[in-house]
Amino acid sequence: MKRGRKTNEANSSSSEGTAEKESKRHKIVEKKTTVVQSPDWANLLQDIILQVFQYLPLLDRAHASQVCRSWNQVFHMPDLWRCFEFELNQPATSNLRTTHPELIKQIIKRHSNHLQYVSFKVVDSSKESAEAACDILSQLVNCSLKTLGLISTARPSFMDLPKSHFISALTVVFVNSKSLSSLKIDDTPVDDPSLKVLVANNSDTLKLLKMSSCPHVSPAGILCVADQCHGLRELALNYHLLSDELLLALSSEKHVRLEHLRIDVVSENPGQTQFHTIQKSSWDAFIKHSPKVNLVMYFFLYEEEFDPFFRYEIPVTHLYFGRSVSKDVLGRVGMTCPRLVELVVCANGLRPLDEELICIAERCKYLSAVGLGECEVSCSAFVEFVKMCGGRLSQLSIMEEVLIPDQKYSLEQIHWEVSKHLGRVWFPDMMPTW
Repeated sequence: MKRGRKTNEANSSSSEGTAEKESKRHKIVEKKTTVVQSPDWANLLQDIILQVFQYLPLLDRAHASQVCRSWNQVFHMPDLWRCFEFELNQPATSNLRTTHPELIKQIIKRHSNHLQYVSFKVVDSSKESAEAACDILSQLVNCSLKTLGLISTARPSFMDLPKSHFISALTVVFVNSKSLSSLKIDDTPVDDPSLKVLVANNSDTLKLLKMSSCPHVSPAGILCVADQCHGLRELALNYHLLSDELLLALSSEKHVRLEHLRIDVVSENPGQTQFHTIQKSSWDAFIKHSPKVNLVMYFFLYEEEFDPFFRYEIPVTHLYFGRSVSKDVLGRVGMTCPRLVELVVCANGLRPLDEELICIAERCKYLSAVGLGECEVSCSAFVEFVKMCGGRLSQLSIMEEVLIPDQKYSLEQIHWEVSKHLGRVWFPDMMPTW
């Protein structure tokens, strides 16, 4: 009996051991099964295709979408339609690229609520193309754009439209996009009331506003933007919109520090445009509030129109003269622009700029880029200018034809001297021969 009991106990113990081993084996198998679980190949494939599609031009992407149903589904994913540029022209009169009308219809129907970063490029000067852009804008009632750019590569386009038609289309975007941060509307008939609509709906998010050559906007209109949009960091406008009140609004405690201010000073008819003067105290308040701001000024004036400018110190950092400028004005630049970083002069006539360049080198301690077009300079003065500026001149451009050889340097010698002071090989630009 005892032996039988022991045998039974042994058998029972063996069965329990076998069961325990079997249980462990099942756990191991389950664990292995979990580790080698097959991926969702359908989703994985879509993710890969989506990444590929993001690098493809639109036309190639459209062709690829016809390969199969899965690829077509990827083609319509929202991620691919957040950023889009509409290119518009009249195919009957132009061979330039244009966005196909059927694609535009498909975007409006299926992807208008996905669009966030949108630009309209009118690549011809036709009124019809500008109207097409406005028609698309007026249909974006479900959009929530973050950036909008209206680009006209050939003027006048948008300015040819009835103002009411343009404003109506633009207002649709202003009202429906509650988080607009970047707006570029140069050369358009935008006006003060439409800017008020913009401010009413996007004052907390607007950071960049570029609106040069907008004749229907007044100083009061742009002041409204500065007063309400305290997050504005970049602004571009014409000089006639600049005022002491605007600079003070941009300098208030509520306003963030401005990073970029571009001013276009433009005259179409010599002697017929009266330019006002900004007070020095307004510039001082502005630069105290935004000490690192880039103040960019483009001048397209005739010589007799420069009298209100460069009479006292202004905080300009980048200065471009698109028309001929006198020796007197350039001499005043050296005396009044100590923050100058870049200087480009298209022309100055036939009188050498030796003293003016030396003055600029002495006073403008941050100057690092210089471009001189039809501006005559003696070789000795040019070498002295480079010597005073030293290696900080990262960009230096002047035509060989305007350098005047003298007793100290010839044209053959000057590039060695300039290269020595720059710390790199340098040659003057050569006039192209056709």
